Amino acid sequence: MNTILFFFYPQSLKVGTLLLGCVKEVVDFEVTINLPSGLLGYLNISNISDSYTKILSDHLDSASSEEIFSLSSLFSPGMLVRCVVARLDTAKGGSVSIQLSINPKEVNKGFSTGSLKAGLVLSGCVESIEDHGYLVDLGIKGTKAFLPKQAAKDKTNSPKELKVGQYVTSLLEEVKNDGRVVCLSISPTAVAQAVADTEHGWTLTNLLPGLVVKAQIKKVTLHGLILEFLSSFTGLVDFMHLEPEQASTFSEGDNVKACVLYVEPSTRLVGLSLRSHLLQPGGDVDLVATERIGEVAHGCKMTALHHLSGAMLKLPDQTVVFIHRNHMKEPREAFNLNRVMAKPEHTCRIMDFSPMEQVHLVSLRQSVINAPFFRRYHDIHPGQIVQGTVTSLQSHGMMVKVTDYIRGLVPRTHLSDIILKNPEKKYTVGMTIKCRVLSVDPQEKKLTLTRKRALVDSSLPLFLTYEDARRGRVSHGFIVCVKDFGCIVCFYGEVKGLVPPNELSTEPVIVPENMFYVGQVVKAKVLNCDVEKEKLLLSFKAVAGGDAEAPPKPTFDFEVGKKVEVKVVSKVLTGLEVSILPEETTALLPMMHLSDHVSNCLLLWEGLQEGDIISNIVCLSKKKPNITLTKKPTVKSFLEEGGVVAKEFSDITVGVQLIGWVKNIMPYGVFVEFPYGLVGLAPKAAISDKFISDTGAHFQLGHTVVAKVTNLDEEKHRFLVSLKVSEVTSPERDGQARLIRGLQERKAVMEMMASRGDSDLFTQLSAVTIGQKMKMSVDEVREDGSVTFKSDELSAATVLATKDNVPSKLATGQKCMPVILHVDLVTSQVYVSLLTKLTGKRQEVEAGSTHTATVHHADRDFAVISLGDTAQLTVIQTTNHPNETFRFDSEKLTAGKTLTITVTKSSCEELEGLPLVSWELAPPERKRLISDSKGSKGTYRYGDVVKGKVKKVKPTCVLVTLEDGSTGCVHVSEIQEVVCVGTFPTSLLKIGSEVTARVIGGREGNSHRFLPFSHPNFTYSMPELTLLPSKLKEDADIKPVKTKEKLKRYQVGDDVICFVSKYFPTRKCLEVTTGPSVTGTVEQLAMTSDPKDAKHPEKLFKLGQAVSAKVVTVSSSKPSRLSLSLNGVHKLEKGHVIMGLVQKLDPNLGLLVKLPFSAMGTVAMEDLADKYKPKPLERYSKDQLVRCCIVGEAKSKWQLSLRPSRTNPGKASVVKDPEIVSLEDLSEGQIVRGYVRTVNAQGVFVSLSRSIKGRAQFQKATKYFVASHQDYAKKVPQSTLLTTKILSIDKEKGLVDLSLLQEDTGKPDVIPESLGLHLRVTGEAKEKRDATKKRKRTESESKQGTAEKVVKKTGKGEDSDSGVEVYFREEEVEEEKKLEPAEVEKPVPVQPPRLQVTGGFSWDAALSALKPASAALVGEDSSDGEVDEVNTKPQKKSRHEQEVAKREAEKALTKLETELMDPGLRPQTAASFERLLLSSPDSSLLWLQFMAFHLQATQIEQARAVAERALKTISFREEQEKLNVWVALLNLENLYGTEESLQKVFERAVQFCEPMPVYQQLADIYAKCQKTKEAEGLYKTMVKRFRQEKAVWLSYGTFLLQQGQSDAASALLQRAIKSLPNKDNVDLIAKFAQLEFRYGDVERGKTMLDKILTSYPKRTDLWSVFIDLMVKHGSQKEVRAVFDRVIHLSVAVKRIKFFFKRYLEYEKKNGTPESIQAVKEKALEYVESKGTEAAR
Repeated sequence: MNTILFFFYPQSLKVGTLLLGCVKEVVDFEVTINLPSGLLGYLNISNISDSYTKILSDHLDSASSEEIFSLSSLFSPGMLVRCVVARLDTAKGGSVSIQLSINPKEVNKGFSTGSLKAGLVLSGCVESIEDHGYLVDLGIKGTKAFLPKQAAKDKTNSPKELKVGQYVTSLLEEVKNDGRVVCLSISPTAVAQAVADTEHGWTLTNLLPGLVVKAQIKKVTLHGLILEFLSSFTGLVDFMHLEPEQASTFSEGDNVKACVLYVEPSTRLVGLSLRSHLLQPGGDVDLVATERIGEVAHGCKMTALHHLSGAMLKLPDQTVVFIHRNHMKEPREAFNLNRVMAKPEHTCRIMDFSPMEQVHLVSLRQSVINAPFFRRYHDIHPGQIVQGTVTSLQSHGMMVKVTDYIRGLVPRTHLSDIILKNPEKKYTVGMTIKCRVLSVDPQEKKLTLTRKRALVDSSLPLFLTYEDARRGRVSHGFIVCVKDFGCIVCFYGEVKGLVPPNELSTEPVIVPENMFYVGQVVKAKVLNCDVEKEKLLLSFKAVAGGDAEAPPKPTFDFEVGKKVEVKVVSKVLTGLEVSILPEETTALLPMMHLSDHVSNCLLLWEGLQEGDIISNIVCLSKKKPNITLTKKPTVKSFLEEGGVVAKEFSDITVGVQLIGWVKNIMPYGVFVEFPYGLVGLAPKAAISDKFISDTGAHFQLGHTVVAKVTNLDEEKHRFLVSLKVSEVTSPERDGQARLIRGLQERKAVMEMMASRGDSDLFTQLSAVTIGQKMKMSVDEVREDGSVTFKSDELSAATVLATKDNVPSKLATGQKCMPVILHVDLVTSQVYVSLLTKLTGKRQEVEAGSTHTATVHHADRDFAVISLGDTAQLTVIQTTNHPNETFRFDSEKLTAGKTLTITVTKSSCEELEGLPLVSWELAPPERKRLISDSKGSKGTYRYGDVVKGKVKKVKPTCVLVTLEDGSTGCVHVSEIQEVVCVGTFPTSLLKIGSEVTARVIGGREGNSHRFLPFSHPNFTYSMPELTLLPSKLKEDADIKPVKTKEKLKRYQVGDDVICFVSKYFPTRKCLEVTTGPSVTGTVEQLAMTSDPKDAKHPEKLFKLGQAVSAKVVTVSSSKPSRLSLSLNGVHKLEKGHVIMGLVQKLDPNLGLLVKLPFSAMGTVAMEDLADKYKPKPLERYSKDQLVRCCIVGEAKSKWQLSLRPSRTNPGKASVVKDPEIVSLEDLSEGQIVRGYVRTVNAQGVFVSLSRSIKGRAQFQKATKYFVASHQDYAKKVPQSTLLTTKILSIDKEKGLVDLSLLQEDTGKPDVIPESLGLHLRVTGEAKEKRDATKKRKRTESESKQGTAEKVVKKTGKGEDSDSGVEVYFREEEVEEEKKLEPAEVEKPVPVQPPRLQVTGGFSWDAALSALKPASAALVGEDSSDGEVDEVNTKPQKKSRHEQEVAKREAEKALTKLETELMDPGLRPQTAASFERLLLSSPDSSLLWLQFMAFHLQATQIEQARAVAERALKTISFREEQEKLNVWVALLNLENLYGTEESLQKVFERAVQFCEPMPVYQQLADIYAKCQKTKEAEGLYKTMVKRFRQEKAVWLSYGTFLLQQGQSDAASALLQRAIKSLPNKDNVDLIAKFAQLEFRYGDVERGKTMLDKILTSYPKRTDLWSVFIDLMVKHGSQKEVRAVFDRVIHLSVAVKRIKFFFKRYLEYEKKNGTPESIQAVKEKALEYVESKGTEAAR
């Protein structure tokens, strides 16, 4: 709390913050309000009060005649208002707009009718005007506030007329009927005397801004006070809100009067003010001194600094002003406190006046101070030239932004000299334009501009007032009206004149409209002017006469290249306005023409001041009325030396070279301007020899360039130029000359600033030179490693050494002598270095010598370098050519970069004695020397034994620093003789440990490619070493071996140890190394045989890890490398288990899989799993990794199997569908499953394995008659999974006959009964039918031969399947009959425990009514069998039997109808459920009963499927119904599923439902199942995610108490109190107390409730709860004590009456006659004390 700061920023404000504001300005639909800290807020017309908004909307809807008062009649400037932040709007530029509300409903929302007391001061709005007063809206529900007319008085104590919607600050004089009726007063004296008191019951939820409180100073700090008020509240007073004359007199314990300034409800921060102008509620604030805004003050002194918020300044007239911290620096600069403190005096500009603090706000920003006009429209005058940005194009004109605070309009007629039909073609939003001011109205904030070139560029005198329009003067104006009596011409401001018809032209004008038009720019001469009457008579005809009264001026003889001397008149943002001496002709010296170096231009502009004389300036161009000058040395020498070969377009030829400067930068290229106004375009491709994507990133406006003309367009007078360095030439000494000129310019700026004597800073900086050593002491060591220093010689500047220039750790206060590297004039920072190679003794350098230089500091144009180890510093340019602007990152001059330099001059006077050098970017070439000795550094022979220390440990190599300082490298394979798989050999070596090694090769410095030695004396950059003991022996025979020879040693299939060096995610391969020069690659499929590991190989194989591999191939062609395998297989063979990648999914064939070593394989449908699935390919996708086993080879492709029994033979797995390899595996009568391959006229062909197919003839495929095989194929598509029975096997022919009939397979017929097809005719019926057909045929045919053919054909049909009929055999029926009893006797499976639903009902209520599913199925099957028997064996019945059957059928039908109509009867079959669900698809109860039906039969998957259907079917509007199904599914997964499946369902449920109920339900499920750990984890997540929900905290508390964790529940309560709003705290503690009674410690619960009721005694609802709990858990004595407390409460009589009744009932039930009589006596006493009120 030492730094009290509540200085607001718009971004830090929060919605709901209550503030005291002051009305600044009122317009039609909005009120601007000043807030604390100089902020501005905006009050919209719809945020005043509900009654005012209603009147407005009624008026708009019905055009009612009721009077509506404008905002200006309701609010006045200076008026204090209580407001609340309604919302924060963010504009396009990122600025925040604060939207306020004074609606009493929002401001006073912390109050209720019961909390109102007399003496409170509240704000409200007039709701309606009555006969005797006003109804005032206080925003409190149930409260009517009345203000009598005699109580509505103003400051003079006279009656005040109020209007509907008017804001009033009122005093509550009288409160009636428990706050339902309130009487108000707005008398200023009464309101001013009101002080907030503790008796009013203030809390943090209803504390209001504007309240006056009595407070005590708790603490005095540097930046303000900490106060305590209203007995328990703490507030902050900022230094801005202390009375200036009393600020130093406060001490702890003093009593003061303070005004609440703001209340931040979320952080509970309260701000106060001790300023006298705010201590009078309902008063007004003085808006003084606003005319000073925009004023620039010189010689201001800083009186106080508050480093986190800003500082106080004193102006020369002793006015104290405030400057914000952000305005002590330019917008994008870092804050430099030293720079601000170093200046004894400051120049500032007054930006605004804050009425809340009664102080002006100022800025030290140069951009603000130098702005020609600031916030005020008063600063702009007619006739001024202004620059602006187009913001929008409207039908009436164009809006232009002049500054952030000033906007102007260019009327449509003033967009151009002519009337534009399509202005959008000429102007675009964001375009910068130059305009002239036509008129300005500061009061209305209206600014009118013109873009007419004739007016903007006019050199004629301007008629700003009628006094300027002297007789005989000529000026430009524009026609505003054309009539028969002449033309009215308008000038600037309100100056207008008439041109009569006889003065329109030398020729007679009959119809002026034919010659002139509105908006036309004309020259007019003044004939007569009456200033008093403001009448002006003009003439167009007499313009030729000229201005008689204008005194003659000496003319300047302009010539391009002419040298002149100029005087600075004023500084503008674009450059300097100067006058050419001696003629005093006005000219412009643009900022970009001050120097060839762009960075120097700003420095020179800063250094030059008004009145300075500049010589050696050259004339550049003349465009009426302006002359442009240049000071660019390169352009000046180009003009002076006669280098200009082109003065106009006709002089330009292709190939000519010109000096110019960048005029404009566009995405497609750069426009370059040359002397004499010539402009050429350098296209993007011709800018640089390198590819450039963004032109703006590499060029700046004004950049000096050398250009070569490459193309001419004679017709359009255009030409193209090239700026490529390779195509233009530059003089040899040009670079050095530019360097010297640039440094001299910087020195000149320093001297200029130092000579002015404004500050010691520039005097100190000017005395510093590069390379100078200076005594200093360490000031601060920063976190980033940089160090700041103190020095007596540089006391006003910041001295800094970057991390790279500090060789060792330094302590604060340590003395040292660093070297000066660079002086930055912009930031006033001096960069130094403590590197030993720079602080040592300097060595002389000779001209012509070459050195390796290091860059130590670099900016845009210059860099400071050191010359090798000579301790010499010098300065170079960052580019050798003016056009060289683009460089790759590797080529840029940055700190630490090394260069090759050649000394041109050992000591150059222009560089203050520093060497003059030339440099090139390329690093010095390493010369390889042949040497017989090891004397020179880094030169070793093959086989040398060396010693060194470990410098760095990498995964695949170790760097060793050898004795002579050079670095050697040890490959990971050269560390250990025997390497264990999985280990990391390089980890055995520690940094700093000493090693003995032998040289076995070398590495190139750049590519690190291994270089084997072919010559013992060959030298290299980095020796390759070995640490293997066998190679370190003296007798070890080590011979250099080439890489090709090493590769020959490897054979396919060899086991090798290699080391992981890199993983390539894009190519999905692993690079390994077996030795210093041998690398290998491992493809993804050869890394492992487990697909899980293959997804993230980088996790399985770490860099530097030793792995065992098999050689697959050896490649001797470049690049020489091995192909390896890590899965133990180097070639594919039958039986291998490997990994594959799915390439294609084929419904006919199965899967096409890519295998290791570029092989391919196929997986048949029957080899995908040990248990066939209806849609086998559904779980596979392209590019999926699979584990497969090779089972054979066919057609150059491997045959694969994905069966777990094959891929993981070690693991025991259940094989439901065994693998069929040959016909030997099959037997007659066997039941097997297979997939339909084809359906044709011969029957249904079923694939039983990858090589065996079986056929089912149509009479064995279905019991129904199917017209053609195409119809059958539609019902049984390809790849359908079928259960078949083998009828016969022909091993010779390889044929298998199958049956699909129900009586054979036990499965339902493949053709559904619902299609209504006819059954096939079989048995006796078929014989009769065939005989009938035969007889008819015989009778109709005359020839015997035909009859014989028919007999033969019929006979054939009985034996074989024709595709038309299928036979039903009696023997099969008999077999089925034999099987039926066995099926009936199958035991019913044991049912698992049923699910419990906690979603508001139990879906297990009537499960006992359901029959077991298996029994139901048997019943259905048997009944179907009976029907089949009747159908297949029709027998004649007698009439009696037929009648009995008819009656039985009617009974069955009646029973079925009764069942269907009974709503209480539970469905007994799946079909019944489906029928009910059609009528009630949104009933979760029905869906849950359907799930329970399946669960009784342990059909878990079917129950899941029903739940999924329910979620898809139930309407999205039925949220509760869907939630019930989700809860049931959670229960199901909890009981029958896995933890993973439960989590997946939970995540989906959270996604589709309200998250909190789903979390709660799962927590309840865990708790009921005694999964304590899981429940607790879930509750912890819930209280984090739903911390604002009271129910979550209560639920968690209940759980903890049920588990006996009473202490944990208490800690949870404390967390809940901090997380929930204050208004919920009481209820929350009460609920926890009740839980303690029920599950925990009764005494603790009693204590908690007792504490709450002591603090809130009027909470009768809590008293009732307390009494109930005490009756249940407490003794009689304790219960009576509670009753005695409650009947003595000061609450409503009705409530006390209720408690007496309860007391009496309790005593009647548990007490004695004496105790009953005692209660009655107490009641009688209470009635007597309260009198008639209690009697009622």
